Formats: sequence, structure tokens, C-alpha cells
Amino acid sequence: MTKVLIILFLIFTLTKSNNNVLPSFLQVCHQNDPNLNECIKKSVEKIKPMLAKGIPEFDIPSLEPLQISEILIDHGSGGISLKSTYSDIKVFGPSQFKLKSVKIDLKKDRVRIKLFLPYLRVVSKYTMDGRILMMPISGKGESCGNYSDIDVTVTMQGQRINREGEEYFNIKDFYVDFALGHVTIELKNLFNGDKHLGDAMNTFLNDNWQNVVKEIKPVLEDTIAGIFKKMTNKIFGKYPLNRILPE
Repeated sequence: MTKVLIILFLIFTLTKSNNNVLPSFLQVCHQNDPNLNECIKKSVEKIKPMLAKGIPEFDIPSLEPLQISEILIDHGSGGISLKSTYSDIKVFGPSQFKLKSVKIDLKKDRVRIKLFLPYLRVVSKYTMDGRILMMPISGKGESCGNYSDIDVTVTMQGQRINREGEEYFNIKDFYVDFALGHVTIELKNLFNGDKHLGDAMNTFLNDNWQNVVKEIKPVLEDTIAGIFKKMTNKIFGKYPLNRILPE
């Protein structure tokens, strides 16, 4: 689910242009605008209809589906001891996000974003081995997850660095927090294809999804934060701050 946080870096890429001539669909926001937060929010809403197909000139990939090559989870504390790999990940529904608020503190180089996702469907290939709430689990196959009523808060702490006489913005810390309204999961081919054990485990996971999410939530948040910290810094490293967010 939270793999879809790629949409969060959109608010920083709204004003970049290779020729300093901005397309008409972009609403430019300036650092000295007293309503900067609202301006950026409106800018995102303006380009939202274009996000399903992506905007290649701004390095924004297609969000329908959003494709991610691989996610690794290695968790070994509390009620869960689990090593799992998810690959060929496709996420359906992220373009329907609702941006609730944007707060930018330019003096502290800090950004906080809140958004809501009504529904996500995530399909992937998986390998898994370990224990979940003391129940053994293992398998390799296809997975499908449905997630609804998702609230996400992202906090980014930046720093300004000078390079070749120009100032760039770099994300030093990236924090993610999420809350899920409801989850259903299906893992195919659990226990080497044993249907009885596989069905029982899927039922167990769906009956206890809140406890499962509670256990692995810190690992998921840290993993996702690391992925998107690298992604946003890749974007920021290409463009000086005065082109991303002019004065």
C-alpha cells in the first residue's frame, strides 16, 4: 500500500523546466508567497488529472498502475519474525489521492504533507518465510492486497547545499506515518501449494490484519521512507532550488 508514496514528491517538481519556460498547465509557486502552502496544494490539484498516464518531462511515472521493481522486508522482533521479498509490484488507485494539507517551513527547511487514499489494490510476486503472530508461514507465488481509507503523513527535513555556485535542496531525513481503514490479503501458493494450510493462513491474516500491521508498521515506514528519500534527492540533485521553488 504505502509503496505508492511516490506521489508525495510531486509538490516539489511543479516548477522545474529545462528551458525556464513553464508549460501552461503548471501554476508557479514562489517562496515569498504568503499563501505558499495553498498555492502548492492548488498546483497539485491542477495536474492531478494528468497523473494516471504520468508526466515524463517531469520524471513523474504513470500512477495507473504505479510499478515498483522490488521491496524487501526483514523483521525479527515482537510477534513477527519474517523475511519477505515482493517483486514486479503493480499498484492500482494511487492517482485518486486527495491532498489534505501541505505545510512548508522555509526557515527550518521542513515540509509536512497529509493525504488520503480511498482505495489501493496491490499485486505482486512474493517469497516469504518466518512466523506471524507465532504462526509459521512460508510460500512463493502471487499476492494481492486491497487497502482502503488510508491516511498518510510525510515529514521531510531538508538541508541546503552549494554546488558549482548554486544552491540545491537535499532531503536529510524522511519520515512516513500511515493509518489503514481496512485490509484484505490473499497469498497464493502458501506452504508449497497446500490448499488447506494456505486457506487457513489467509483467513488468519485477514482476521488479524490490524495486529499484523501494528507489528510490521515501523519496518514498512522505514523501508518506504528510505526508498522515497533516495527518489526525491535524485530529483532535487538535478535542479537548483531557485528553479524548483523560485523566490
